[in-house]
Amino acid sequence: MEPRPPYPAAEIAAAWQRERPGTPTDSIEIVTPLWRLAKLFTDDRARVLRAAGIDAATLDLLSVIRRSGPPYALTTRELADRTLVTAGAISQRVARAEREGLVRRSPGTTGRRTVVVTLTDEGHRLIERSVDRVLGREASLVAGLTEGERAALVALLDKLGADVRRRLADDPSV
Repeated sequence: MEPRPPYPAAEIAAAWQRERPGTPTDSIEIVTPLWRLAKLFTDDRARVLRAAGIDAATLDLLSVIRRSGPPYALTTRELADRTLVTAGAISQRVARAEREGLVRRSPGTTGRRTVVVTLTDEGHRLIERSVDRVLGREASLVAGLTEGERAALVALLDKLGADVRRRLADDPSV
């Protein structure tokens, strides 16, 4: 028998309906498990990253450059666009990775303010080791779903994500 999660979402929703009839609880059985899963995945990823000797921000930076293909180089603007963090955050990440010998910066060719960030051999080795550990671990965590269930979940999460982004963009109060 599988262990039952503490305070299952259905019980939370029922308790709110009991205590405050009419309270909108339709989202609880979706959002609460998503928050809990996100925490489980985040905590586990942090443990795997610590063991691999890399932090999440550096993994993100090196992964984006590695996925770009040879010559494994992107401008700081491309990095900011692909990581969804600010230019300032990218600048800090790049500076730290450069101090650690994982990337090198060089002037770009499209303008005097353009900076190109390239993986060093050490950065390449670190991302190769780390990505296998992280993605292998996460694959093992979702292995309880069949291929069809994973495909259905991916489609539903994509649909929900697109709709939530649209609703937030259309909401003037946010």
